Order: sequence, then structure tokens, then C-alpha cells
Amino acid sequence: MIPLSVLDLSVVTSGTKPATALRNSIDLARHADALGFTRYWLAEHHNLASVASPAPDLMIGQIAAVTKNIRVGSGGVMLPNHAPLVIAERFKMLEALFPGRIDLGLGRAPGTDGPTAYALRSRLDRREGDDFLERLHELTLWETRNFPPNHPFNQVVAMPDDTSLPPMWLLGSSDYSSELAAQVGMGYAFAHHFASYDAIAAMTNYRAHFKQTGWRETPYAILAVAVVAAETDAEAERLAASMDLNRLLRDRGQYIPLPSPEEAQAYAYTDADRAAIARNRSRIFVGSPATVMQKLEPMIAASQADELMVVSAIYDHEARKKSYSLIADAYGLTSKAAA
Repeated sequence: MIPLSVLDLSVVTSGTKPATALRNSIDLARHADALGFTRYWLAEHHNLASVASPAPDLMIGQIAAVTKNIRVGSGGVMLPNHAPLVIAERFKMLEALFPGRIDLGLGRAPGTDGPTAYALRSRLDRREGDDFLERLHELTLWETRNFPPNHPFNQVVAMPDDTSLPPMWLLGSSDYSSELAAQVGMGYAFAHHFASYDAIAAMTNYRAHFKQTGWRETPYAILAVAVVAAETDAEAERLAASMDLNRLLRDRGQYIPLPSPEEAQAYAYTDADRAAIARNRSRIFVGSPATVMQKLEPMIAASQADELMVVSAIYDHEARKKSYSLIADAYGLTSKAAA
């Protein structure tokens, strides 16, 4: 079995306030650590009613402090929202405090809507258009110190200067992201849970075109998937109704906290709504552990994934923890952790 990890969105529900959602993330991380999961990554989103955390670096420090073995990282930091020096400093600090346990995942999207993206960046600098490659290059230069001669940044040191940046990963949901990750020779994580692009094509393309540039010796691709697992298929379907309605409303521009299964079941769906939900179900793996594994295994094999990262937006926190426990059991993680 390939390694198993967690992607956490610090889910806010119609019955859970954002502050509680943040504390739930810390509790879930402890749970995942005890189960033997490999990584625990946190996302960056802004002005989104269903996601409590806009600052994964802050959450990484909190979670790494209360866990023992699991790697903790960003899935990811949205690079265009931040000065590369700030990211270098913060993740060097995290690596210094928790050596060998931090990951730096980098995203190209803003993680929010247009006005919020402008508010985040309007006073950051005056770069125009898509400047992700420029920012990525600058971030790597804070590590390599290969600024051109006489460049003013040669006089600037990213502290702590006795600590290297943690491993860097590029996140994506398209062919562009897979090609870029391969060209720069970094790890790659594909967001199947919201991508419209084919995961198998993206991940096999990354592996086929990977170039060794000094950041990694070999390609390594993580497949991030949405999973809702329960003891029975029927119970998993009931829990997944929350995600179905939330996605339906998001596609209409309605960004609300995750509804309860009862709220989802009471919603007045049209035939068009049900068709949209059925189409989106190709992005979600729902069922008992056996059913979920049966659905997942062909995609894992075809995509040649090195690791599976699970995101579970489940209304009830205990049911969410149970979903991860069931997947861990199906993978044999709990027996390994006990050993």
C-alpha cells in the first residue's frame, strides 16, 4: 500500500463556528498522527464561509507542536499572495522548530475571489499578471543564494540562516501544473477533489517529464482525493449529501458553511440539480471501506500515485474522524501504528 495522508480544510459547518473548526483541525491531526498517517497538510483560503483557516503556516506550528511523527505542511501556501522572503522566513522557522517534519506546498491560484485577492496583494508589490514563476524563482533563490552579482538581495538573509527550507511541492489541477513541477524537479500534488482535468494524464505526464534539478532525486506524486467513508454504504451516502449540496451551491456562487445531512436531504432539488450532483460524484469516493477501496484502487494504479492524500468534508466531527479511522484500517495503518 502507498502512504496515506490528510488534507484538511478546517471545515466550518452550519452548526460549527470557525474557532471550533480550527480546534477540530488540531484534534483531527492528533487522531491522524496516532493512526499512522504520513502527512497532515492545511490549505489557504480567504473569504470562504466553509473554510476557517487563511494562514496554514500558523496552523502548521500549532499542529506540529501537539503531534509526534506525522509530517505537517501546507497544501498549500498560495504563493502570489505573499512575498517570497516572508514564506522563506516562516518555513525556515518551522523547519528549525520541527526538523524533518515540515513540508512547503505551493499553489498558483489566489485561493479566493477577485476582490479579496486584490485586497491581499494591492500593497504587496506592483507586479502585473501571472507572476507565479517569478515568485517561485525568487523563493528558491532565498535558499540557493544565487542572486546575480550586485543584486540588492545579496545583502538580505532569510533567517534562521542555519536552517534549510523544507521540501517544496507544487500543487495543481491541470496539465500546466504537472509540466511545471516536472520541469523544476519538485514534488507534485494533484487536486483530484476539485479538478476538471484528468488526474491520470497529469500525474503520468509529471513522471514522464521529471527533470532532476537538485530539489528531488526522483519524481514523487501525491493524489489528493475526496473521501466519505462509513460503516455502510448507506451511512456514507447520507454523510456525503452535505458535500453534494455544498458543491452545488458553490457552483452557483453561493459560498456557505457546510450544511448538515438533514439540511441537504430537505433541500428542494430540481432534476438539473440532481444531474449536476451526479456529475460531481466522479470527484468523490463514497461508501464503506471496501467500496471506497474498490473505487480508489484503479485510479491509484493508473495514475502511478506515490501517495494518497484524503480530504473529508464531513459535517459531524466525530463522523469525520471515524471516516479517517476506517480508511486507515482498510490500509492496515492502525496495525502498523500499534506495532
